[in-house]
Formats: sequence, C-alpha cells, structure tokens
Amino acid sequence: YMIKNSCYLLFVLLLNAAGTFAQNIKVTASVSSNQVAAGEQFEITFSTNGSPESFNPPEFDGFQIVGGPNQSSSYSSINGQTTASIAVGYVLIASKEGEYIIGPASMLINGKTHRSNSIKMKVTKGRTSTQQPVQSGAGQSGKVSRGNSADISKSLFMRAIANKTNVYQGEQIAVTYKLYANIAIVGNAPDKLPDFNGFWSQEIKNNSGNVQWKEEVYNGQRYHVAVLKEMILFPQRFGKLTLDPLIMSFVVQKEVPSNDPIEQFFGGSSYEEVKYKVKTAPVTINVKQLPEAGKPEGYDGAVGQFAIAASVDKSTLKANEALNYTLKISGSGNLKLLKAPVVNFPSGLEKYDPKLNDRITESLNGVSGSREYSYLLIPRHEGDYTIEPLKFSYFNPATRKYVTLSAGPFHLKVAKGAAGSNVTAYSSGNQRDIKMLAKDIAYIKTANSGLRQKGSDFYGSTAYYVLLGLGPLLFAGAFIYRKQYREKNKDQVKVRGRNAGKMAAKHLADARKQMLTGDKQSFYLHIYKGLYQYLSDKFDIPASALIKENITERLVAAGISAPLIDELTETLDLCEMARYAPITGIAEQEVYDKAKNIINNIEEHA
Repeated sequence: YMIKNSCYLLFVLLLNAAGTFAQNIKVTASVSSNQVAAGEQFEITFSTNGSPESFNPPEFDGFQIVGGPNQSSSYSSINGQTTASIAVGYVLIASKEGEYIIGPASMLINGKTHRSNSIKMKVTKGRTSTQQPVQSGAGQSGKVSRGNSADISKSLFMRAIANKTNVYQGEQIAVTYKLYANIAIVGNAPDKLPDFNGFWSQEIKNNSGNVQWKEEVYNGQRYHVAVLKEMILFPQRFGKLTLDPLIMSFVVQKEVPSNDPIEQFFGGSSYEEVKYKVKTAPVTINVKQLPEAGKPEGYDGAVGQFAIAASVDKSTLKANEALNYTLKISGSGNLKLLKAPVVNFPSGLEKYDPKLNDRITESLNGVSGSREYSYLLIPRHEGDYTIEPLKFSYFNPATRKYVTLSAGPFHLKVAKGAAGSNVTAYSSGNQRDIKMLAKDIAYIKTANSGLRQKGSDFYGSTAYYVLLGLGPLLFAGAFIYRKQYREKNKDQVKVRGRNAGKMAAKHLADARKQMLTGDKQSFYLHIYKGLYQYLSDKFDIPASALIKENITERLVAAGISAPLIDELTETLDLCEMARYAPITGIAEQEVYDKAKNIINNIEEHA
C-alpha cells in the first residue's frame, strides 16, 4: 500500500512539473560534430524539456539515415525541483563533400508547435569503404555477448534474391544479396563469400564504393536495407544447382531491460553489444539442358538474343595488299563466353589471328553490348576470291528456339601486284620484320691478304694429295646426302608433321615463362596457340578448318584413344575460356603439364 501511494505521489509531482515547464519549453538540435568526412557517421539529436505529442524530423538532404530514430527520456528531482527531457536521435552519413544546412525539426507540445534550431554541417573529402556499419548513439554498455539469436534474427537478416530460378544452361541470372536491419550495427566482417560452383560469374561493381541504405517493407515490416553484392551468373551445366550462402558476422546493439527501478517504471532501457552471425538461405536454380531438337550444325553455346554484322574495308586490291574483315556480334547474353566463329576464308588468302574488341556492360538487366573480331587478310595471288557467308547460331531462352543468322558473302577482286612489291608479314607482336638484301657496298679488306714466302706453298705437299683424293669421295657423299634430303623433305606435309613437336615445344616454353611471371592471360594464349599449331602441323589441318569436329575425326583416324581426345578437347575449351574470363579451381602448372603430356602421348601413338 505504501509503495502504491509512493508511485501515485511521484506521478502527481511529474504532472505538476510538466505544467510548470510548459511556460518555458524548448526544442534544441545538436550534433556530435559539425565537421565530418564523406562516408563518416555522426549523430544528430533533437531534445526537449516538454512532453511531445508528435515529432516531425527534417528532410536530411545530402545525408543518409543509417540508424534511428532512437528515443531516450530522463527525469530527475533535485531539492524538490523536477526536470524532464526527451531526446530523439539519428545516425547519419554524409554522401559527398560540401556545406549543408539541416533544417529544424518540429514537435507538437501541449497543442503548440515548437521548432528546433538549424544545424550547419561541413563535409570534407573522405576515404571510401565497401561497407558502412550502422551505428546508434543510444547508450552502449561496452561489453560484448552472444545474445538471444531468436530475438535478433527478426531484426537482422540477409537474403539472396535471384531474378529467376528456372533457366536454360548458359542463360544469364541476376542475383542480389541484401542486408535487412532494424537494429544498430556496430561492426561487421565477411566470413565466407559464395563460390558459385557450376556457374560462370561476373560481379556488378559499385562505382561509389559505399553501401547505399534505403527503406523497404518486407513481410509487412519496414527495414533499413543495403545491397551488399550484385552478381550476373551463367550456369555451365544442367541440373539442380545451389547458390552457396553468403555468411557474415555482425556486432549489434541490443536493448536490454534496465536494472534501475525508476527507469523501469518509465520504460527506460540500456544496451549491450552482441555478436551475431548471419547467412543467406540457399537458393536452388533449376537448370534445363538445351534442347537437341532443332540444334543447328556448328552451334557453339551462345545463349541470349544477338545480331551480327560483317564487313570488309575494301573489295578491290592488289596482291600482297592487306584488307580487314570485321565481324561484330551484339546483343544480350553470354557475350564474354562466345568463341570466335569459324569463317571459311579462301585458301589464297593468308589469315592472321583476329583482334578482339569488347564493348560490354554488366547490370542487373544482364550482360549486354558487342564483341568485335577483326581479321587481317592478305591475298598472295591475283584473281577473284569469295568469302563465304558466315553462319552464327544461338539459343533464345525467351522463345525456346534456336536462331541462325548469316552475314556475307563478300567478293574480292585482286589484281596483279607491282613487280618487286614487298610481301608484308606480321610477327606475333604486330611488328614488321624488314630485311634488305644485296643493297650494301662490301668493305675493303684490312686484314692479312694471305701472301706467302716462295717455297712454302701447300701445292705438292702430302696433305695436298690427301685432300685431292678425298675431294671426290666428299663430293659423292654430299651428292647422296642431298638426294636423300630432297627425297625426305619433298613432302612438306610430312615435314611439318615431323617438326610439329618442336614447334609446340617452343610455344610451351613461352607459356612457362609467362606462368613464372604471373601473366595468366598470355600463359593460356601460348598454350592455346601451341596446341592448335601442333594439331594443324601434325595432321595437316588448314587453319580455317581447325574446329573440334575435324580435329576429333583426324585423331580417331590416327588411332588416338578416346580418353586422350576428351582430355585434349577439355584443355582447349579451358584455354579458350581463360582468354576472356578468369579461371579458378585449376593451377597453371596443372594445365601446362596436361598440354605437355597430351603432345607427348600423341607423338607416341600417331
């Protein structure tokens, strides 16, 4: 009974105090610092000595709200005089440097609107970071505990959101990783990033470098939401594939009941720092196999929506003049995984490896843009040439059908080149090697002319007669050797086949040098060129016919085992992919050893 009367008495005293303060009510705004760096957090607090009926915050133009509103209240009675205050706080982040003014907040107290003062802020240039933790200025206890996971899970969680979960092999998928928070975050650190096994992945870069916070309603609850990562994925095999979870650890401020009876009576509370681990739920992607029905001959895995265009920079030229054949593939889909289309150039045109030019952008709408292949061609003889139409096939997942596009043909009229015209050739470094023959004047001899004293001549000596008899024998031996050499080397196909291993060894040696220097792209390029050059020379396959079907057919005819053929095909595909995208899960030394063993095994059996 005494306790009940005491509480009633305290409540009456507070009401009387509120009536007294109504005559001198103030609303003030304050900040933890008037000067901050871009990306740095600070707290703004709006406090009053009255009892507000409603509160309207300012717009916070130029700043992002990453914490709050956090409300606190306090009451005190000293020498019979009672004071009360209520404060509302926000944690803000400055977006960019400059000078800003945070307008006044308004509170409705006793039916009258009271406004706070404005705050002038100066934002200086600061360092960007990949993630900004959400912090609150509400009382921190400084201790860290594990906390109750069931309570925190409702206020802090992550989601992996895929724009589609039922796709075809090679079809692009956009995945967004979001953080949902209704609790103050003090710190965070990633524990494990997804591996994306079975997918070719491309991350969408955040150019600002800062995490952007927005408000979002999810399951009827409003949350502060930040996008942590955005990815474009291309499934490389069919079946049910699972996106590995993103796992992060957070330190959050959790509200706990106060031990002070007075604060408990008025709803007061304190905070403690709690460690909490969050991970996204696994996402299953159902990947369908590309249909066999209607698959065009020579289809090479393009999935999306594409268009092609081809052109030559000249149609009339002279022998040994160069021209450019340009093929452009544009659209949306797995552009970065496309292989160079096979173009059937006439045998009289010398062809060099294409120059690749990409203009590709990545966004949540997918990978789009264009990939351009530019071939340098040189006709070596006069005549009329025709570059056959190019055919390019792709699978359109929207219509579930294959589409075949064509470009060309192109007719070339090559006139006879000028007498003595230079034959242009390009080295691997795109530099011209120039050699001038019989253009210089011989120098006057300045050394001993070979004059000898009379009587010391070689003529008539024993050695003279020995060499005189040896001459016919050497001539006969040289004649026989030349005949055998010509007979052995008259078939250039066999010569290139015998020397194929030596040429491949040079490419592998260059690849090893690039591997030791850490240049992965050049390493895979030399392995790729070495294998294709070896196959072309060993089995007399023209460069224009170096496609998997022809290579497999020649290897089978040569008696090469099926496992070795499969290993060769996998290595070629790996090197082709590595030219345009980073490869993980296999070491360069392993690729080098596989290429070397493949060539050695073919040499032993072919």
